[in-house]
Amino acid sequence: MRLLAVLLFVPLLAWAEPATVVRATDLKKDPATDAATIAQLAENAAVDALERQGGWTRVKAGANEGWVKMLALRYGGPAKSGDTGLQQAFNVARTGSSGTQVTTGVRGLDESQLANARPNPAELARLNTFTADKAAANAFATEGKLMPAAVPYPQ
Repeated sequence: MRLLAVLLFVPLLAWAEPATVVRATDLKKDPATDAATIAQLAENAAVDALERQGGWTRVKAGANEGWVKMLALRYGGPAKSGDTGLQQAFNVARTGSSGTQVTTGVRGLDESQLANARPNPAELARLNTFTADKAAANAFATEGKLMPAAVPYPQ
């Protein structure tokens, strides 16, 4: 009987979570920025998120399977904020996350790195490609049923 329960639960662990690529990004062979690029995924491309490893998510995109940066994905389906405890446990078993919060760490800079820092115009230009105009931001908010809220300035 116990074996039957395990066999019934195994497919849930392999279940893929639908997601969308938020901007054009490389599909990498391994979860590393210097890994070989398998394919280029277009903005709004539909993928299936399979597993997470650090800041990377393994995805299936058509016939290709590889890794993309976690922050390049927007997960589909209903919002998880209203999930019950049982639903959150199911989400953890299925994706490794409860779906309620995602955080990433950033390595700090030491004193010598700050002292020797130099401007990088190419990287600034690359960062500027990630901006969204007001119309795109409004469309995103409408799609996500987001409402404006006044937030007082912290004292």
